[in-house]
Amino acid sequence: MHIGFLNFDFIDLFDIVLVAFLLYQIYKLIEGSIANKIFFGYLIIYVIYLMATALGMELLSAILGQFMNVGVLALLIIFQQEIRRFLMMLGRSTSFQENPILRRFYTPKTSKDNISTLQAIVEATKTMASTHTGALIVIEKEDELKKFIESGDEIDSKISKRLILTIFHKNSPLHDGAVIIKNGRIAAARCMLPVSESGTISPTLGFRHRAAFGMSEQSDAAIIVVSEEKGEVSFVNNGGIFRNMSAKDLEAKLSEYLIK
Repeated sequence: MHIGFLNFDFIDLFDIVLVAFLLYQIYKLIEGSIANKIFFGYLIIYVIYLMATALGMELLSAILGQFMNVGVLALLIIFQQEIRRFLMMLGRSTSFQENPILRRFYTPKTSKDNISTLQAIVEATKTMASTHTGALIVIEKEDELKKFIESGDEIDSKISKRLILTIFHKNSPLHDGAVIIKNGRIAAARCMLPVSESGTISPTLGFRHRAAFGMSEQSDAAIIVVSEEKGEVSFVNNGGIFRNMSAKDLEAKLSEYLIK
């Protein structure tokens, strides 16, 4: 097909659609962060470089060309977190558990131990919410959380409501930081989590919520946050948040995400 002086075929259309899709995904990953402004600034310089090259402006093209060569390496450093999240997103889309089409042919086994574990977590969360005890609980799914577990104090204990309440008691030396649960056991407490720098997070949310968002940006873990100020329970995963959840809603969400 010819459009003016352009020779346009199906492959060209597919190429444009694919590039547009990739740019949209990149935009969604960096939306609201400082990386957003850097990305668009670099994009503007690249457009100017293309225009200068097309118009035969050799000096400007040479200067911008050198900048573009160095800029690619700089972008890899600046956007390393966003690139990691993008690759993780692609990897998850190919897994049985995350792909909506493949998931129909894969049904994981639901054990009584998993159900009782979630119930213990939910009961402890309900109690902490009623007493306005701040808490941050991370439950591993598929992504390995070893480096975050190593940042805290190893416990490796069976999950129980009493143990969780003891850890997050305000006088406990382990109450700061997060508890990480791995393979149905409390792996470690007082763990340090990455804090999200996204500008889309509500300013009313505190440090625990930002840490939960940061963890959800770097892993597929399920994160529970109990607000010390409001006694509100939030569920965070994959960069999204469900706020002011009841015990029943939290148990259903955990069961749906981690078991079913």
